[in-house]
Amino acid sequence: MTGAQRSRTTAPSRHAAAPPPPPQGRRVPLRRLLRVASVACGVQFGWALQLSLLTPYVQELGIPHEFASLVWLCGPLSGLLVQPLVGHLSDRVAGPLGRRRPFIVGGAAAIAAAVLTIGFSADIGRALGDPVGKRPRAVVVYLIGFWLLDVGNNTTQGPCRALLGDLTGKDQRRTRIANAYFSLFMALGNILGFAAGSYSGWFTIFPFTVTSACGVNCANLKSVFLLDTILLAFTTYISVTAVQEVPEPSGHQLPNSIEGTQQLNIGEEAFLWELMGSFRYLTWSVWIVLIVTALTWVGWFPFFLFDTDWMGREIYKGNPGEGQNYHNGVRMGAFALMLNSVVLGFTSVILEKLCKKWGAGLVWGVSNILMSFCFLAMLIITSIAKSTDYTPNGLPPDGIVVAALVVFAILGAPLAITYSIPYAMISTRIESLRLGQGLAMGILNLAIVIPQMLISLGSGPWDQLFGGGNSPSFAVAAAAAFFSGLVAIIGLPRSYIARTRGHR
Repeated sequence: MTGAQRSRTTAPSRHAAAPPPPPQGRRVPLRRLLRVASVACGVQFGWALQLSLLTPYVQELGIPHEFASLVWLCGPLSGLLVQPLVGHLSDRVAGPLGRRRPFIVGGAAAIAAAVLTIGFSADIGRALGDPVGKRPRAVVVYLIGFWLLDVGNNTTQGPCRALLGDLTGKDQRRTRIANAYFSLFMALGNILGFAAGSYSGWFTIFPFTVTSACGVNCANLKSVFLLDTILLAFTTYISVTAVQEVPEPSGHQLPNSIEGTQQLNIGEEAFLWELMGSFRYLTWSVWIVLIVTALTWVGWFPFFLFDTDWMGREIYKGNPGEGQNYHNGVRMGAFALMLNSVVLGFTSVILEKLCKKWGAGLVWGVSNILMSFCFLAMLIITSIAKSTDYTPNGLPPDGIVVAALVVFAILGAPLAITYSIPYAMISTRIESLRLGQGLAMGILNLAIVIPQMLISLGSGPWDQLFGGGNSPSFAVAAAAAFFSGLVAIIGLPRSYIARTRGHR
């Protein structure tokens, strides 16, 4: 009998009991939801450093720009496998620490190990025999740390969002608030991380980080990753001690979305069969959310890959390892991303009011169209910078820099919505289907990582085909963001908003 056939059996078994929903008579206080979401601050601090510093750093290690995007392929690949698997397991683990918290702690430990591996990669490479001027072993160590970092990120964030879904249940307003808290802490982590990345004097505070294999720029990277491990440990402790999870029995039930009464026992089903089989029970409104999410991330990922590199190359007209212009641009890009995170945090605070007034689908759609206009603005700024003669010191005119800073800052608003609304929509819709919050986060993650894989594989060669800059990828991002906004505005108000209002 095949796995698909076994999933259709209806005979009772010892696994047939579904995990009970959170107690309905007692709501978890908002302050506890805030504490649970706080781990996002520590995780995002490291993610901010990854976004702002690691694409430039990997080029310093010797990987050309056209292949730099391939390094980021590890994130989507690990997300494709790790987060759905972790979500599946966290739906079923029955232990004294609960279902979600062991994964949150384990993921945080993996992140800490990863950032230390990345920060010390040059020193480890030299210890393994790298000659002066060449760093092949350091690149290998860096790649191992980079992969481990993305595995840790996926292991931590999925169960944390699932835990928030467990604690809010079918209360859609509190689910949106909980995800807004998560987005708010992501913004705070971004602000701290990008601020740390924009400061060039960490090596004077931690002088031991400067070694024969690790110069000033490398030492700054190493120092901020040491800070990340401290912040991550602190926020993880706050998060996992906020609530006591009730151990849940293993096994799960899936309703048949067509007949509505047939119960499907999948307690012993193989993970991939369950993940693929669960798509049969998704409603049309859930599919619209997944489509919009996928298109949204086609827009975001080129920006995440090349934001500070764009600032260093196109705005400051520098190259990695050649003079200081490129590094000045990277630090200015990190500062711009800090402004982006300030706007992200403010938007997270007012997001519930916006959704209540206009509907989550309309808010999401308008924000994606705004994101598209911002990417178009970056293309215009790039064109202006190319035709502008810079001063003898090589620095760009203030007007160009200010325009770039403004665009980065505005992008914080749609980013806050990307970090919140899709997760709230999936959480509330999957709750009624009883698929499990962990599996729900895994399903949504597939809509995120598959576009990221396409961008990682194609953006470097695509950019190289049109001259080696970042503009071609940003053009693709602008088109995808605009189309995703139209789909959200047209599809989500009918398929999601009207129904959720009926459940209140």
